[in-house]
Amino acid sequence: MGRVTWWAVLSSACAPVVLIGGSMTATLLEEPSYNPVHQTISVLAATGPTGYWALTSTLILLGVCHLTTAFGLRAAAPAGRLALGAGGLCAMLLALFPAPLTGGSFSHGSVVTVGFSLLAVWPVLACGRGVRASRRARSGRRPDAGTGRGPGAAYAPRWADTPWALRPVPSYTVSALIGAGAAWFLVALELHSAPGIAERVLTTVQSLWPVIVVGSCLLHARRA
Repeated sequence: MGRVTWWAVLSSACAPVVLIGGSMTATLLEEPSYNPVHQTISVLAATGPTGYWALTSTLILLGVCHLTTAFGLRAAAPAGRLALGAGGLCAMLLALFPAPLTGGSFSHGSVVTVGFSLLAVWPVLACGRGVRASRRARSGRRPDAGTGRGPGAAYAPRWADTPWALRPVPSYTVSALIGAGAAWFLVALELHSAPGIAERVLTTVQSLWPVIVVGSCLLHARRA
């Protein structure tokens, strides 16, 4: 597991469990005063001391998970790892800037915006460059048919040495999906049309992608 550490495997797997389990726990503790369909996750911190501590613990643990994954995901490009880690820091900072029960908060909104943006672009920034095996491979000469030998025997596809989830198409696709999810959330928030559901879908996708990347790295290492 040289390209991904064991602690990154553990932290990436824990992230969605922490997010979903923590938010559900806080929701159950604050019912019936809290509506998970029409209210955002952040509001849980303003509904009462029980919800505040449940959500604060969740955000801190989620941030630690993202930071740990970023540190141990050696297969990803440094810029992507930095963005993922910074997104984890933003999750932890939200504990210091909770959302008010009514109205808005500039500090809370700023941290949320930066955090969402970082977690939206990290898949693209983490994308590998792709390398070919040798100079002969770069010339485009493939191995002789039938023998697998010849001047092009060292040929390898551009992305053959890159785990699937760190290749351009999956990386750009998931970033686009997260961007679309963010747009859905903003529209739902403005129209008061189930912003809680939109936010939960968006944050779940963001928490799942690191574990998918880690899984693809492990699978790639086994096939290598």
